[in-house]
Amino acid sequence: MLADHTTLSQFLIEERRRFPEATGDFSALIIDVGLACKAIARRVSNGALGGALGAAGSINVQGEQQQKLDVIANELFVKANEWGGQLAGMASEEMDVPWAIPARYPRGKYLLLFDPLDGSSNIDVNAPVGSIFSILRAPNPGVEPRPEDFLQPGVKQVCAGYAIYGPSTMLVITVGTGVHGFTLDPVLGEFVLTHPRIKMPPTTQEFAINASNARFWEPAVKRYVDECLQGKPGPRGKDFNMRWIASLVADCHRILIRGGVFMYPRDTRDPGKPGKLRLMYEANPIAMIAEQAGGIATTGQDRIMEVKPTKLHQRIALIFGSREEVERIEAYHRDSSGRSYQTAKLEETTELFQAAK
Repeated sequence: MLADHTTLSQFLIEERRRFPEATGDFSALIIDVGLACKAIARRVSNGALGGALGAAGSINVQGEQQQKLDVIANELFVKANEWGGQLAGMASEEMDVPWAIPARYPRGKYLLLFDPLDGSSNIDVNAPVGSIFSILRAPNPGVEPRPEDFLQPGVKQVCAGYAIYGPSTMLVITVGTGVHGFTLDPVLGEFVLTHPRIKMPPTTQEFAINASNARFWEPAVKRYVDECLQGKPGPRGKDFNMRWIASLVADCHRILIRGGVFMYPRDTRDPGKPGKLRLMYEANPIAMIAEQAGGIATTGQDRIMEVKPTKLHQRIALIFGSREEVERIEAYHRDSSGRSYQTAKLEETTELFQAAK
């Protein structure tokens, strides 16, 4: 295997050689993140045999019921990354406040943000789940960061990635030079490069959205989905498939490999909330991966990577995927007619009826 493929360690060493001034801290940090993902993959694969299925009996800062594996995965991420001296601090979707590096360990020049187990509602039904992470530079290396030090826009990320725990475990990362996928070899215990330079197809006939929320969607999203559902006889002139796993990592991985568009838009169910997904732990790292693979990530109005965070657990709308489809959705959001989609449809129908008389 090693004769034919590059391991994650080899890949990172080769990347580091391009920067003679690099100290190796960045590579070491990614290796530690990979170690956490290996440990989580093992616990997930044990399923009911490991006694870790079901609810943990606690609520996280998001107001959501934690699963036992949420808690375990968070602890594995912390323990794998707190000791190495590369990090000034960590923040997790499952923790109220940033994790302070224990005083017995040195503090480094990076910040790590992570969702330790995305899609945990799928654990008990044995559907794919994953981990998502983002790496930033610490504004003040070597000292404990302030909460506001984490509030950097996505364009400041130096690395983003996710692990998907499915039929095989894969680690997908970008360090700003494209997107690369590594498959965990269970015999070697190493991540091996199997998907170099992943490029997202620019066109697609698949979309992913939670259709149960249709009554709350913005007009632009209603218009887009309605056109897709009309299929070949409709304005798009082709048939579409809808895919929805309810696991961001799983949906992202499918779209990255074969194209598609993912939509978790802002809706009218709770006008005070700008979206469902977390900017720092989910939207920013997924946006960096999407853009590095040739896709687009947006709120519908704004580029995700340029949004200035105001809170550590800030929520946001997220639409990403194949370039041509996301550009169409953005164009629908920019429509300045002032009419809702339903009103426009009614007027169009009336005009057609009158023309036929």
